[in-house]
Amino acid sequence: MIKKARLQSQKSGLDLGLLLTVLGLVIFGLIMVYDASVVQGLKDFKDSYYYIRQQGIWVGVGLLSLVFFNRFDYRRFKLLALPLILMSFIILLAVFIPGLGVSGGGAHRWLKFGPVTIQPAEIIKLTGVIFLAAIFEKGVRLIPFLILVGVVTVVTAVLQKDLGSTIVFVATSALIYFASGGPIWQILVSIPFAAASLALLIFTSDYRSKRILAFLDPFSDTQGFTYHISQVLIALGSGGLFGLGLGHSRQKFEYIPEVTTDSIFGIVGEELGFVGSTFLISLFVILIIRGFKIAQNCTDPFGKILALGLTCWLGIQVIINLSSMTALLPLTGVPLPFISYGGSALVANLTAVGILLNISKQTT
Repeated sequence: MIKKARLQSQKSGLDLGLLLTVLGLVIFGLIMVYDASVVQGLKDFKDSYYYIRQQGIWVGVGLLSLVFFNRFDYRRFKLLALPLILMSFIILLAVFIPGLGVSGGGAHRWLKFGPVTIQPAEIIKLTGVIFLAAIFEKGVRLIPFLILVGVVTVVTAVLQKDLGSTIVFVATSALIYFASGGPIWQILVSIPFAAASLALLIFTSDYRSKRILAFLDPFSDTQGFTYHISQVLIALGSGGLFGLGLGHSRQKFEYIPEVTTDSIFGIVGEELGFVGSTFLISLFVILIIRGFKIAQNCTDPFGKILALGLTCWLGIQVIINLSSMTALLPLTGVPLPFISYGGSALVANLTAVGILLNISKQTT
């Protein structure tokens, strides 16, 4: 009876470490979005509070989603997995419908419903993890996996020209597949095919090719194709050990492109320095460790794969963003979870955390 009572007590416990870490990241993100967006808000909307006001609304929506899915039994996703992935495909393709889809820079990545703009690629990252967890619960299945990855790659990388989201989705899916028991020989066979596909996508696109050149020599054309990464590196270098101080960034005065979204880590490094950047990275490390711990402790195969997949997704996105900002990888349009400005990614990320919290409560 005592053991049974202890197990029931453990099942009702919330992973407080994960929750507090995520809340810390969200608060940190709000501070940095406001700080980085003041100049851009005044220029674009004559309102220095425009971006933080929008982000505050999305934080509220995201936290409501976290609370809901914290209480929503994750096992129900087994039945919802197929409808969710089909709905995600429909939304993903809807960006090409005139009047709904919004294009920018030659890319078609967004849907606009009145004042609300969403990026469907962020939704399918979440529903893709749920779908793979459902079909891999009783063992890996290669054909459904290849179909899912192939279709998403064609739509996001080729049609929408969103290679960053494609890399995150494919890498997450591959980790889920092999962690669920995919044969090692398939890993070896897939490497040259994946490398060839990536090379084809890169070298058939002028702007992607230039990003590779910028990665190889970030200061070779500082007024041309290396401008973006060179300005980010200048920001990080200017920060030194302790930074210039919160609010004292010089690079946010329209020197760094996409300063509130993909490049916001440049402002973190400039204003808070190596110490502040290390603190932020430490929060992400704690988040990833807690996610893997939840997966390890879960005895339900579906819950274990789901927790593993959600954690891999968030971790891969963090690694790609930070690596591209420090010139360890070519620049990609991948936002920094919980920190970058943008509603779709923030709500999807907080939803993933809510699911992780629910899994943690129902494990022994």
